Amino acid sequence: MSSDTASTPRSREDQHFDDALASVERSLRQFDGCSPEEREALLHDLDQLRDMRQKLISGRVDIVLFGEIDTGKSALINALSGQRMAEVDVRGGWTKEVWQVDWEACGYTVPGLAESRVRLIDTPGINEVDGAKRAAMAREAAVKADLIIFVTDSDLNETEYAALVELAASHKPILLAVNKMDIYNSREREALLEILRQDRLEGILAPEDILPTTADPREKEYIIEKADGTTVHETRQPSPDVEPLKLRILEVLESEGKALLALNAAMYAADKSDKLAATKVRLRDQKANQVIMSYAVMKSVAVAVNPVPAADVLGGSAVDATMVVTLGQIYGIPMTLANARSLVTAIAKAAGWVVMAEALTHVASSLFKGLTLGTGTVLTALPQGAAAGYGSFIVGQAAKYYFEHGASWGGEAPKTVVSRILEKTDKQSVLQKLKEEIRKKIRVNRHAEAGKNSAEGTK
Repeated sequence: MSSDTASTPRSREDQHFDDALASVERSLRQFDGCSPEEREALLHDLDQLRDMRQKLISGRVDIVLFGEIDTGKSALINALSGQRMAEVDVRGGWTKEVWQVDWEACGYTVPGLAESRVRLIDTPGINEVDGAKRAAMAREAAVKADLIIFVTDSDLNETEYAALVELAASHKPILLAVNKMDIYNSREREALLEILRQDRLEGILAPEDILPTTADPREKEYIIEKADGTTVHETRQPSPDVEPLKLRILEVLESEGKALLALNAAMYAADKSDKLAATKVRLRDQKANQVIMSYAVMKSVAVAVNPVPAADVLGGSAVDATMVVTLGQIYGIPMTLANARSLVTAIAKAAGWVVMAEALTHVASSLFKGLTLGTGTVLTALPQGAAAGYGSFIVGQAAKYYFEHGASWGGEAPKTVVSRILEKTDKQSVLQKLKEEIRKKIRVNRHAEAGKNSAEGTK
């Protein structure tokens, strides 16, 4: 590279393009920190983001045709490309999948990108019976498009208008192709275009972006006079008339092509980043809640069926510390057992009366177990086990908050966080679930059953 070239300042358009590519790369790097479960849930989004990166690097411009069934989207692709690329069928809803074709005849390439090309993408109709999946496919293609051609063949109905307004909110260029204009006489054509330009779509689309087309003209009968003066009747199909639409497409691309690529890629990357973040929060929250309840149940049952006085309290503390270590792993934050015990202690102090109530229950139950030489386990199982499990549940919820905020309390005091958790927790519901788990365990625990029989025999 010469020194003159190196010193030439980049245009604003080029800088926006570079920024867009950088935003896509950043979004892709975010996937590196995903767990296997998160990557599995986001695999489709990851593939789409990779495709967007390749699209941007190569300068591929995607023009998506969107609209109801039987408005002539496939025929319009044929007319624009100058080839019969798409099958045209008299039956509505022929297009079953999203498909694309290179539009080589347009002659446009993004400046500075040698591999640049333009693709025309056909989509299924948005209102086909039992076509919800196809409609979703069409909308997904439109989200990735650089330019949208909305195809209609009459005044807009409610479904078309709603879809067009929704697409307009994406801030992408939209051209409305009013197709099959050959079915109208000249007065009807003028009236239809006037309604759309000056009434129906005022403030949504510019008048110059609403264009008449005839992609698949109806056959006409011609009277041909021969040299000898006789006449014959012949049926011919006129040539398609899509030139106004083609010229408008090229005008948009020439003036905004590279900027459109950059804007679309940046918006797409931001959307995928938001979805990645939301998915991570949802999956981690779901897994963390499962872990918390699992350890709360484990602690409830361990404390409830343990016939040895005081050992249940010590065992419960170990369960809480292990739970905190497991939660740290879910959020990608390593935690030693020593640090976990310190966090449990901090949460316990912040919890105040909850831990106090649990401790009193432990003391009373352990004392009763000691006086009855362990045979009181069954009698104390439900209150002691449920109290222990509930305390563990609160510790888990507080630890989850701590890890969600990057191993911090998010600028708040631990006591404030724990108080808010206590307010939001349905205590009776949690206790009831824990008691049910204890009952299940006691029913299948022969030692607990033996203790129960022994206690009954001493009455």
